[in-house]
Amino acid sequence: MASTALVWLRRDLRCDDHAALYHALRRYPRVYCAFVFDTGILDELPSRQDRRVEFIHASLLELHQGLQQLAARSGAPGGGLIVRHGPALECIVQLAQELGVQEVLANRDYEPQAIARDQSVAQALHALGIAFSDYKDQVLLDRDEVLTQQGRPYSVFTPYKRAWLQRLDDFQLKPYPVDRYAHHLAPPPADERLPTLSDLSFGPTNLRELPLPSGMSGAQRLLQDFVPRMAAYQEARDYPGRKGVSYLSVHLRFGTVSIRQLAALAAKQAAEGCGGAQTWLSELAWRDFYFMILWHHPQVVTQSFKPEYDRVQWDEAPELWQAWCEARTGYPLVDAAMHQLLQTGYMHNRLRMVVASFLTKDLGIDWRRGERFFAQHLNDYDLAANNGGWQWAASTGCDAQPYFRIFNPITQSQRFDPDGTFIRRYLPELVGVPDAHIHFPAAMKPAALAACGLRLGVDYPVPVVDHARARQRTLMRFSLLPESEIS
Repeated sequence: MASTALVWLRRDLRCDDHAALYHALRRYPRVYCAFVFDTGILDELPSRQDRRVEFIHASLLELHQGLQQLAARSGAPGGGLIVRHGPALECIVQLAQELGVQEVLANRDYEPQAIARDQSVAQALHALGIAFSDYKDQVLLDRDEVLTQQGRPYSVFTPYKRAWLQRLDDFQLKPYPVDRYAHHLAPPPADERLPTLSDLSFGPTNLRELPLPSGMSGAQRLLQDFVPRMAAYQEARDYPGRKGVSYLSVHLRFGTVSIRQLAALAAKQAAEGCGGAQTWLSELAWRDFYFMILWHHPQVVTQSFKPEYDRVQWDEAPELWQAWCEARTGYPLVDAAMHQLLQTGYMHNRLRMVVASFLTKDLGIDWRRGERFFAQHLNDYDLAANNGGWQWAASTGCDAQPYFRIFNPITQSQRFDPDGTFIRRYLPELVGVPDAHIHFPAAMKPAALAACGLRLGVDYPVPVVDHARARQRTLMRFSLLPESEIS
């Protein structure tokens, strides 16, 4: 009779409302939990100081305690987390053998490399007579659960959202009652200890200085802070200088909070007529949409969703690329957004659209380069959403809007940071610039510049491009495609 299972944690660092953990505990009287710091991922990181690694490490410490407490409340002596450091395939297969498990259970991942990894792990386990199974957990509806009437995946968001909302019933939002079977949690081996950051060859970052609490408790604190602000979300979310969003994206990324908990809360308030909750629920639908796109169209990782747009001739422009990366474009909202990213690992969603549009439409640089830059720096980097967002901005992805949607960085700044609050927070050299000119100091007359002590080209860069001319270049760039391909 099967008696022992191993739950392999990845993007699901919590011990409540957890699909794989629930199914393991319900079916097996002895369940171990493990996480692998996968060197296949860690060794590709550009720095040994990475906020995401530190966030994961801190979240695992809390998860270890959470599993122990969960077991203790059920009257069991078990609980706790096994942590390994090495290639994921080798670590999981070896651990499964050491523990004598009959099955390894995990929550499903949708990224091509992760899918290939899981297939390799499943094959290696199968050769040893050990089963492998995965479960839907990090999304609400996945793979083929939302299809057109013709049985095909959607390629445009709005009709997808309508179908998604129709499928989103109480069953999909119901939490998994993990605590009901917590007495089946097994203790880690006696000599088990969690590695330190230095054991992983990583050092501390400025994570503790940021307003980014880690772990399950951090996610719940952020959620409770957001609940009274949810009603204003629809209007406030676009203003980076205001506290208008939930700040839960990194917790969704690493699964320290359940997507079902968030969606159930949003759906309840939306049903009561809360416009902010309806908008937030739509954002969760966007998240599912991009996971679905990545699952059905894995080629989007390196290619345009609309294949004809791979024929667009992007510029190399190394000096413009460096100016964008280093927040030296001469457009304050763009530069402030890039400083926010570099200093904190976070960027407001409105600003992600602005800087992505600026890179692709003003500087004429390939969206793939920007996507990779975000992959290096974003705390909440998620391949599906990040790829989808960049392709949306570049007009190469899943969007009904044509290529001539080009954000004006000045009018975006005037509209969404009207008094320059956000700009001044990240560009202190512009603190003395009047509100009327904070969005584009290059338009100031010499006397006005002198009056506020700003030297263009010295204290703050001159614009690297003229937006109006850049816009024309973009229209020309895309118009070189046959009309049938850009309509």
